[in-house]
Amino acid sequence: MPMFRVVTGSTDGIGKAYTEELARRGMKVALISRSKEKLDRVAGEIKEKYKVETKVIVADFAEREDTYSRIKAGLEGLEIGVLVNNVGTSYVYPEYFLDVPDLDKTIDKMVNINIMSVCKMTRLVLPSMLERSKGVILNIASAAGMYPTPLLTLYSATKAFVDYFSRSLHAEYKSKGIIVQSVLPYYVATKMSRIRKPTFSKPSPETYVRAALGTVGLQSQTNGCLPHALIGWVFSLLPTPAAVHLLMKVNKQTRAHYLKKMKEK
Repeated sequence: MPMFRVVTGSTDGIGKAYTEELARRGMKVALISRSKEKLDRVAGEIKEKYKVETKVIVADFAEREDTYSRIKAGLEGLEIGVLVNNVGTSYVYPEYFLDVPDLDKTIDKMVNINIMSVCKMTRLVLPSMLERSKGVILNIASAAGMYPTPLLTLYSATKAFVDYFSRSLHAEYKSKGIIVQSVLPYYVATKMSRIRKPTFSKPSPETYVRAALGTVGLQSQTNGCLPHALIGWVFSLLPTPAAVHLLMKVNKQTRAHYLKKMKEK
């Protein structure tokens, strides 16, 4: 049975970087995303560059119907050594809960993509990992899940779920040879964060993922790289009300800046 590493949301940002880094280490990768065109392009690039076998599965995690039966069929006959639950969605800009555009749709979409995908994908791959007493599940949460984050309330809550789910699962299954890691990045220069130029504290996805993979097996909960670990440490010194107050202030500024830009347009 061929051994594959599976990455969800694998055509952009952190997911793409995980896919590439695993392939660079000579591992076969299965890519899951919603755009067939992007999947084929990324899989083709990886195959050419790293000479590893790839497999693509088209799935839209915003939809619950049939998504997981389709993924299950696509993974049939493969041994899964590593699962990276990376697919995620956030707000377009920080906003008060009731003022989030298209709120009902956003709630469904965010719960399906950020929470449901992690539970269901874990449900699919964990049984065979248990049989072999070996496997790694990396769940990409967010530093926004470490503290209540006003104006990103729904996103923050979904990522807190991912963090708690991962740490609880790790405690349940570590004695059986399974590693489950909660990865909590701060800002990374990706399309989702709208940061174009990487800096020391806002690394490129490639830099971030290389560092994060170095923590697997050492930390069950990680900020992934040194700059983010330092920011996390500074935040941990603040009492929770102070951290929440600071996040509210920063997100209010970001919101005002975004709305002003929209008005100008």
